[in-house]
Amino acid sequence: MSDYVFNRESIRSFHFIDCQFNAQSGVATLQYAFDNGPVFAEQITFPGAPFVLDNVKQQALTHALQTLHLIAGVSYYKAAVPETIVIDHYTIDADTADFLTSIYENGLGEFAYRNNLSLRGKIKFPYIPSSGSLSHLLPEREGKTNASTLGLNNHALVAIGGGKDSLVSIESLRRMNIPQTVTWIGSAPLIRSCAERTGLPLLNITRQLAPEMFAMNKQGALNGHIPVTAINSAILTVAALLANANQVVFSNERSASYGSLIEGTGEVNHQWSKSWDFEQNFAKHVQRFIASDLYYYSLLRPFSELAVARQFAKTDFYDAHFSSCNRNFHILGERPAQRWCGVCPKCHFVFLALAPFMPKPRLMAIFGRNLLDEPEQTAGFDALLEFQDHKPFECVGEGIESRAAMAALAKSPSWREDFIVRRFTQEILPQLDNQDLAIAPLLIPDNEHAIPASLWESLRASFGA
Repeated sequence: MSDYVFNRESIRSFHFIDCQFNAQSGVATLQYAFDNGPVFAEQITFPGAPFVLDNVKQQALTHALQTLHLIAGVSYYKAAVPETIVIDHYTIDADTADFLTSIYENGLGEFAYRNNLSLRGKIKFPYIPSSGSLSHLLPEREGKTNASTLGLNNHALVAIGGGKDSLVSIESLRRMNIPQTVTWIGSAPLIRSCAERTGLPLLNITRQLAPEMFAMNKQGALNGHIPVTAINSAILTVAALLANANQVVFSNERSASYGSLIEGTGEVNHQWSKSWDFEQNFAKHVQRFIASDLYYYSLLRPFSELAVARQFAKTDFYDAHFSSCNRNFHILGERPAQRWCGVCPKCHFVFLALAPFMPKPRLMAIFGRNLLDEPEQTAGFDALLEFQDHKPFECVGEGIESRAAMAALAKSPSWREDFIVRRFTQEILPQLDNQDLAIAPLLIPDNEHAIPASLWESLRASFGA
């Protein structure tokens, strides 16, 4: 494809060519193309090969691989967002088409906003009416409402991202004696450091994007945020089948369901693939098409960001290892010299969320500075408070949580004299309703979650809820 000239304006269709898995090498290959152009492929390598798969497991894996193929295609589709989508070597039913359309429309919401595009109603996945199957290759699935039961082991693949949230989930599962493997995708040293710190079994999956994507970017391809968690969820579903594990566990709080309110546009959710909407529909898809005894859920779904921050603050075991600063994980571009850049929305929010629950010297030791006493950071914290700006396009908590945390600091002798806290007290606090500034109500868990009943009460008790 070295001689291929990418011309976004002339592209009319995006093709899902095919997907394969080599059980001997553990390599999954996902193939795509624009129009009748050359095929470009990404590869995902699952450690543990060679894999031995019986017929039933192979069928489940085929469905899981097709799901991954269809979801991961968003990375390439976005380059041109053509009007026609073609699936070349298998078919899907109407429910799957609707689910994929939802992923692409909502998961590309921020991308569309930043690129001044309207994608609603324009993304249409082709489907076979009344087909009960994800794939025409597996006609025996016709008419069934659930996939086969595989007899998977009671074991969790837990996604780790290097931040406080996944570490809270890992330690919660450890306390509940759930066997688990800490799992991540890519080669980020920081994530590996956190994963190794847990002392648990590790699984590091490699994802190699099609190199043509970077070439297309240089030739004018559209670019922007994609639903990474949806892709990673599909990858871990394949990994769970190969590992014979019956749980795929993420660590998305309830705040992920709420986006940024943009004047004249409405809600745009940077975190949509971490939302309850995505979680419950992906879980249904897994049990209908892949394996009826494979459970996908977020262990932190009922909790606020502040509740998770309070839980994390109970131990300092990971203080020198974790980081939620997303600049550490950019595919391209500069990374911070330390674990925290100190100037991005994630750094701002994690600092603010931990401050009410952690001694000031400990928090400053983690970050190496006091972000709340730096006047130049004012605008960043204003955005978290949704004061004169909208919630940042980042994985941060709701404005009500940030306002409650800042109000608590305004009462604290340790924090109230810091520049940004003092400004909040003088300029912003008088405009707020004090009834909405208490932290305690925000620590109460919701009932909206898919956590197994056998875990829920113990988890709730450990959070002090």
